[in-house]
Amino acid sequence: MKKKLILEVPGGATRVLLHTCCAPCSAAIIECMVKHGITPVIYYANPNIWPLEEYQIRKDECTRYARSLGLEIVDADYDHVAWLGCVAGLEAEPERGGRCLKCFTMRLADTARYAATHGFTVMTTTLMSSRWKSLDQINEAGRLAVEPYPGVAWWDHNWRKGGLNERRAAIIREYGFYNQQYCGCEFSMRKNEE
Repeated sequence: MKKKLILEVPGGATRVLLHTCCAPCSAAIIECMVKHGITPVIYYANPNIWPLEEYQIRKDECTRYARSLGLEIVDADYDHVAWLGCVAGLEAEPERGGRCLKCFTMRLADTARYAATHGFTVMTTTLMSSRWKSLDQINEAGRLAVEPYPGVAWWDHNWRKGGLNERRAAIIREYGFYNQQYCGCEFSMRKNEE
């Protein structure tokens, strides 16, 4: 018997800025939040995704899902050149290595800035749902991101539990989502091709 999922949002917030990496990782989390009376505003900040066509496909899928639920989606600027500068020197790092931490920190810092300037008191990320990512790294990046903004809390909920992975698979099938085979950056893509 599965444990019932309980969402404990910092400060009891009912509106959360949700950094979103892709529709497959986001769908079950978004559905879960809505079922628990939480309104996610989807923040699509992914300058790591390469090539641009891949970025566009993933963004379009997130937008399609958000619109189907009547939710707001915010498209952050796509600046892959700035992202490359951020991870310079870490290109050969393995998944879950130093490059990933830098990448998470950059994207979540952008999310925290948006949260602080648009009245959000809580933020989290769908990156926490991926079994390929380090929860410790993501939480470290999230805590660093909100540090300059005392009015914004990092919600470190583990989105891998409570049956969400099973629900994720069902939603992917239901919506026919494009389901990518690499994290998004060219360095992870090359690793997959080896």
